[in-house]
Amino acid sequence: MIVFASDPDGPPLELFLGLIDLSNATHWVFVSLLLFIALLLWKKVPALLAKSLDARADAIRAELDQARQLREEAQELLASYTRKQRAAEKEADAIIAQAKKEARLYGNEMRVKLSEQLERRAEIAKHRIAQAQVQAETLVRDKAIDLAVAATTIALETSVPVATKTKLLDTGIKELSSRL
Repeated sequence: MIVFASDPDGPPLELFLGLIDLSNATHWVFVSLLLFIALLLWKKVPALLAKSLDARADAIRAELDQARQLREEAQELLASYTRKQRAAEKEADAIIAQAKKEARLYGNEMRVKLSEQLERRAEIAKHRIAQAQVQAETLVRDKAIDLAVAATTIALETSVPVATKTKLLDTGIKELSSRL
């Protein structure tokens, strides 16, 4: 119960002053505490504390917002790089598939070209063989003619008289000049 001196119905001021013992240190500590609290209220320390706490809360809130924003940006960046990695993997797979296809086509093309080249070489070899055969036949025919002429010459020289040889030679020269 708080007693004021101006309260007419309340106890007299002496009774109130009797409750305060100025020699008791506990009362002085209590009075000092009340004065300290009054001083703090007068200097608006609670408002300053509240303002400081509000500023700190705002700073923490701003840091949390910034951290949330950084986290979202990091997630977007991760998603972007994941998409790019998938796209690069698909592109690499497409390049590998294209390379395999081109290698298959190139292999088939090389087989066809090799087959054509072997056929051309076989034809060339057949042609050369045919030419060699014709040359051999010509050579054999020429040799046979030379041998026949030599044999005929030997036979004529030994069996035909000289007058007949001269007559045959003159006839041959006339036929040759008439043909030319």
